[in-house]
Amino acid sequence: MYSYSDYVESAKALCRKLGEFCPEVLIILGSGLGRLGERLKDPISVPYSEIPHMHASTAPGHKGRFLAGELGGKQVLMMQGRLHIYEGRTAEEAVFPIRVARLTGIEKMIVTNAAGGVNESYKPGELMLISDFIKLNSVNPLIGPNIEEFGPRFPDMTRVFDREYMGLFNDIAASHGESVHEGVYFYTTGPQYETPAEIRAMRILGADAVGMSTVPECIAARHCGMRILGITLVTNMAAGILDKPLSGEEVVEAGNAASDRLSSYVTEFLGRL
Repeated sequence: MYSYSDYVESAKALCRKLGEFCPEVLIILGSGLGRLGERLKDPISVPYSEIPHMHASTAPGHKGRFLAGELGGKQVLMMQGRLHIYEGRTAEEAVFPIRVARLTGIEKMIVTNAAGGVNESYKPGELMLISDFIKLNSVNPLIGPNIEEFGPRFPDMTRVFDREYMGLFNDIAASHGESVHEGVYFYTTGPQYETPAEIRAMRILGADAVGMSTVPECIAARHCGMRILGITLVTNMAAGILDKPLSGEEVVEAGNAASDRLSSYVTEFLGRL
């Protein structure tokens, strides 16, 4: 397990790499959405391997590095590649970068992901703002001794996702003629895709999309007081809805196809934040 001093050591190492750059917003880029980094002005690249105690990302489409630069008039720190539980990481390891980012002074987070549509009215390529999540497994980054410097032992999760941020993003999408869903994200660890029976159960429970990331990160971010915007790209319909098998290649391809559109919205969101 990590100590508070481990996070401090890593944050200091990251700040040394960034020099005088002081990021205001953390952006976590999901599968196939890493091209947003190409929009950064004068980017600074910091591989995760150069930060003490951090692990590399092994997921397809994830480069495994921090990118820092200006976007939409804001100084941002991007994660091009996140850490997943299915890679063999503990929940604590998966959220390590979020806590490090918080210690650099960041108080705002935009988290994106690629997910399967559980709501049968959704279509691949559509966007969903995460209004809430369901996590029925035991994976939790807060298990173990609480680090009081980050937050309380029993943090409230009533409003994980910021309503003001959601309204602003909705307005931006509407100005481009797009209606964005608001829905519930169901978290599974993966790496296998869900069965049709599991998807039916999720739908009964109120889920609109399902994925293998995001929730541990958001739990950790709320624990340390960060404001969060969660954006899901529906890359495919979940198991059993369409009569075809699911594949990781399909997810990355759909992410690439939507990357420019989502990048434009995020850039405009930052400009109006």
